[in-house]
Amino acid sequence: MSQVFSKSPKHCGEKQTLNIDKNYKKLFCALSTFFTSILSIILLIWLLLHPSKPQFSLREADIYQLNLSNTHLLNSSVQLTLLSKNPNQKVGIYYDELQVYAAYKGQQITVDSYIQPFYQGHQDTNLLTASLVGTGLPVSASFGYEVGRDQTAGKLVLNLKMNGKLRWKVGTWVSGQYRFNVNCVAVMDFGPTLPTGPLSSKQGTQCSTSV
Repeated sequence: MSQVFSKSPKHCGEKQTLNIDKNYKKLFCALSTFFTSILSIILLIWLLLHPSKPQFSLREADIYQLNLSNTHLLNSSVQLTLLSKNPNQKVGIYYDELQVYAAYKGQQITVDSYIQPFYQGHQDTNLLTASLVGTGLPVSASFGYEVGRDQTAGKLVLNLKMNGKLRWKVGTWVSGQYRFNVNCVAVMDFGPTLPTGPLSSKQGTQCSTSV
């Protein structure tokens, strides 16, 4: 006598579920391998090229106005020229945001001034200029006293600061945005007798940059 074996619909359903699960696992493994390979290639390119942070130097800073309208409201006007350099041989830089302001003794003395976004090619240099102004800006009660001390010492020290966002470009690949900060120090002669023109700094000092 022969035996007949039959599978119930329940068993068939379990087998189909197992096959579907196996297919999903294969697809997941394939996609994971693909994305891991892409990320590894990008990381390898990044490590090989290792982009250096951009360099900035102060070319000229001129103070045309620095007056207290009363004991704690300041009117200011500063003209700034910076030299920007991309030191990388194989990496370009997109500057997406650039805002500049002047500070004195830790106090911001102008409002933010915005520089037009631009692209900087391999080892390119660009001159950046900005007019920084402040009208009725509140400052500390000791501001006038600090300026008087600097005038007695014969030197006035001003900080020119720039904040922004940049992206690195390697071939056709462009990175995400990175924040960067620049700090330039301008030292100006500031004696008892004020000059007829603006207070000026033209020493061409290197600025500190962090990314």
